[in-house]
Amino acid sequence: MIIGPGSTVIFHFDIKLSDGSAAESTRVHNKPAKLQMGDGSLSPAFEAQLGGMAAGDKRTFTLAPEDAYGEPNPDNIYYVDRSKFSSDAPAKVGMIVGFAMPDGSELPGLIREVVGESVTVDFNHPLAGQTLTFNVEIVQVIN
Repeated sequence: MIIGPGSTVIFHFDIKLSDGSAAESTRVHNKPAKLQMGDGSLSPAFEAQLGGMAAGDKRTFTLAPEDAYGEPNPDNIYYVDRSKFSSDAPAKVGMIVGFAMPDGSELPGLIREVVGESVTVDFNHPLAGQTLTFNVEIVQVIN
């Protein structure tokens, strides 16, 4: 079976940054990703690269930021009072912290800066604004 509109795709992927360093991989824990084509969870450009592939196929492709995780949105950067962090887990630059949402889910934010009592938290996807190279291997296609 080949990948087409509405297909369920189980696949492994590796993501590399433009400098060649590894950003993410499903192979680390040997847990492939699962995608329903057309459900909006991945960009149309990413899905277009998968179209026509079949189980066992491999492909490498590069996507510009707008076709991968998008450009960083300045509206996703918040300034939080340092008192919101506990003494057990003080705010430190580079930390990823989960913030509770009203619906009970958790939203990860990256601490970009700590100045005085102000903590800058970035809720953009960590790979936003990056040109990324994807190596994909299709494990299974379900139509």
